[in-house]
Amino acid sequence: MLTERQGQRLPDWLDAVRQDDLPSLHTLAAGIDRDRDAVIAGLAMPWNSGPVEGHVNRIKMLERQMFGRAGFELLHKRVLLA
Repeated sequence: MLTERQGQRLPDWLDAVRQDDLPSLHTLAAGIDRDRDAVIAGLAMPWNSGPVEGHVNRIKMLERQMFGRAGFELLHKRVLLA
């Protein structure tokens, strides 16, 4: 499902999980069911937020490196120059 973008197979997988005796996967299935349409779209669509998440991760790393040493202005300059 993940590598071949086959989100339409998700309902069958969720049904199979519910029939198994694995309580931790039942919790996962219940969480996926709460937003099933979005999960199916995320599995089926070619777009993702990977590049954005990478930038957010980089900014958070810079912020952690400077923790307690400087304010927003220095963080702003480091983000723009990095």
